[in-house]
Amino acid sequence: MPLLPRALHVTRGALALTSLCTCLLLAGCGERAPAPTADQRAEIRAPRPGPAQNSAEENGEGRSGEGGSGEDGSGESPATESKSAEGAGPAAAPPRWPASANEAASHGLAGRPVEAALVREIPGLGPVTRSRIPLASRQALVVTGEGRDSSKSGVVLYERSADTGWEPVTNRWPAHNALRGWTYNHQADDLRSPIGVFTLGDAGGRLPDPGSRLPYDESSDFESSGTGFLGEPLGGSFDYVVAIDYNRSPGNTPLDKTRPLGLARGGGVWIHVDHEGPTQGCVSLSRTRMVDLLRLLDPAKRPVIVMGDSLALRD
Repeated sequence: MPLLPRALHVTRGALALTSLCTCLLLAGCGERAPAPTADQRAEIRAPRPGPAQNSAEENGEGRSGEGGSGEDGSGESPATESKSAEGAGPAAAPPRWPASANEAASHGLAGRPVEAALVREIPGLGPVTRSRIPLASRQALVVTGEGRDSSKSGVVLYERSADTGWEPVTNRWPAHNALRGWTYNHQADDLRSPIGVFTLGDAGGRLPDPGSRLPYDESSDFESSGTGFLGEPLGGSFDYVVAIDYNRSPGNTPLDKTRPLGLARGGGVWIHVDHEGPTQGCVSLSRTRMVDLLRLLDPAKRPVIVMGDSLALRD
């Protein structure tokens, strides 16, 4: 047989053998896999969460109705927002503002919601006491007595930020209050300091104004003499004073004798220079701290004093 026809014959044989092997292989593997069930098809179609989504769900974020929030704090995912904007999904739910005992602080004085974890309340004050601080007040001088019948206390000045709430602007200053401690129903000569929240708007003293932001009345009538309950001299106690607006008419000198609640309810309750002993009803600070206080209290921030024993302030 010539060479070329023989080569063609061999090639045809190889092709035939290859076709036969292919048919046998397909016959052995021709059993089809079972069709997926409806649940399997649904699982295949459902998108699998990525790492970022898993992390957010584990932290309780990004789930509407569970206190979570998206990047803009609306409580919806970007996909939901996109659907709502196109009219293909439900209307977006209103943003959830974090709850807080002090609503003004939790919403921010400027009306902007903030994270609840960032809002700071004044430590040691309960919800009733906090509710008595006017919403417009951004300074609070907190006087915390060591006990209902104690004449010793501590003082801290706080300021309220529009975003994060109350923060201390001073350290704790030692102070004295009335000899017999504190009372909810102050009466003249009961030797107890009144419990409550009172505005602070007027200052004065026997010495020249050290730089007070409050209206300051310098007068020689701010005179104190004699001795205190421990035999300590009282001279110089009224060198600097800030009037506490208990049973008085704000906007007048601390020396004003007007008593709106009547003389029986006492009056003339001041913050003044400490004489190293209990007072008759006032709160006293060291001379240095009185000067600091006069320079810090800002009428534009509507300062108040929150005063009482520690148990009463936790109400």
